[in-house]
Amino acid sequence: MTVPQLLMTVALVALTTALTRFTPFWLFPAGRQAPAFVVWLERRLPRAVMVMLVVYCLKDISLAESPFGLPALMGVAVTAGLHLWRRRMTLSIAGGTAVYMALLRLMA
Repeated sequence: MTVPQLLMTVALVALTTALTRFTPFWLFPAGRQAPAFVVWLERRLPRAVMVMLVVYCLKDISLAESPFGLPALMGVAVTAGLHLWRRRMTLSIAGGTAVYMALLRLMA
């Protein structure tokens, strides 16, 4: 890639990133009610994204061969348990990841 092409690529990536960050503030300024559809999305998308991430993480688990998906399933269980107990996303993700990585290491 030539230097001008590289500079154009970086500029386009920066512009696109800035636009995706600033557009919601331009479309829905403070003090103005958001449309009903946006409020509906705001309430439902976080759960939908989490479900999609869990499905994506568990899609390649093989229950037919050792360790039978145990590290991933235990990681998900610990993540869910910690979140239900403390309602702290960072703690939930870190705890579930730690359990998953520890079980992977112990069962290898």
